[in-house]
Amino acid sequence: MTSLYNIVGDKLRPATRKSLNKESLIEDWVASDPSLLGLDALIIGRQVPTDHGKFIDLLAMDVTGALIIIELKKDRTPREIVAQVLDYASWVRTLTTPEIYERAEKFLSQRLVTAYREHFGEMIPDRLNASHSMLIVASELDPASRRIVEYLSEEHGVAINTVFFNVFEANGQEWLTTDFLLDQEEVEERSERKVRPPWSGYFFANAGLNENRSWDDYRRYGFIAAGHGEFYSKRLDQLGIGDEVFVFDKGNGYIGYGVVTTEKTPAAEFRTPEGPLLEQSLSGQNLGHDAENSELAEYVVGIDWKKTFDRNQGKWFKGAFANQNIVCKLRDQATVDFLKAEFGLE
Repeated sequence: MTSLYNIVGDKLRPATRKSLNKESLIEDWVASDPSLLGLDALIIGRQVPTDHGKFIDLLAMDVTGALIIIELKKDRTPREIVAQVLDYASWVRTLTTPEIYERAEKFLSQRLVTAYREHFGEMIPDRLNASHSMLIVASELDPASRRIVEYLSEEHGVAINTVFFNVFEANGQEWLTTDFLLDQEEVEERSERKVRPPWSGYFFANAGLNENRSWDDYRRYGFIAAGHGEFYSKRLDQLGIGDEVFVFDKGNGYIGYGVVTTEKTPAAEFRTPEGPLLEQSLSGQNLGHDAENSELAEYVVGIDWKKTFDRNQGKWFKGAFANQNIVCKLRDQATVDFLKAEFGLE
């Protein structure tokens, strides 16, 4: 159970847990900002009617074109909500790509390809709904329902999880916290084993180059970076020493291949052979931003570059794998074969 304390001087004062006056507010908040649930997703429907006379609270789409069912517990019993979301999933899996376009464009009041490109910054996949997942949003869940969700995910690889919204009050102020019942990355990984090709053994990493992150710095000092929120930097946790990584530069293609030498480290603590990273002559403007804020700070992973290319010489072919994830497992065999040839790997 999550607890929240207010630090007053050298003492802790516990905040009081309370209920929302209007639980519908959660639906409003998530509809406007799915990242509250740790999702990089586009909402494509709200109170979506099914063929069974029921209504899905929110329907979203991720960068791969997979659909996400988001259902609030509201006034239903925990067991009812688990059964309900499974029923919704049995219907969602039947939706064809044309049907998704029709429903989404009616909700968005614009072309889905446009909304997708504006949100994710790339072209929409040709096929939608190759997989789907479920998120139950609740303030609490009874032990039996927890066991059911855990069983479905851990034993059968069903992409289902619960997000808990907790409201606290202290000194006339209110705070909202969110917690997952299960580790969402592990839920995704178990589900991927059932619907996606086997892992190639290589990782995909987004370079995320901007005014703070320079490819010249990456190459010279041996690292990749991510920051401005745990939603981004947490993905670096997937990389361990010895992992092989292909680095992608949006708009240019794959520009580097290397092996991880140092696991995720705050940029302010990362050391190069020449000394602390932030004391070097960096092309990036402010890689040390928010160093005192563990959530917003920049984090780096050390890389021993085996082969790199200038950004304007990135390697790419139409249909090659790419997405918005900072780090993910590279599973597309055509892309792997292409990259091994371009980067001179046996």
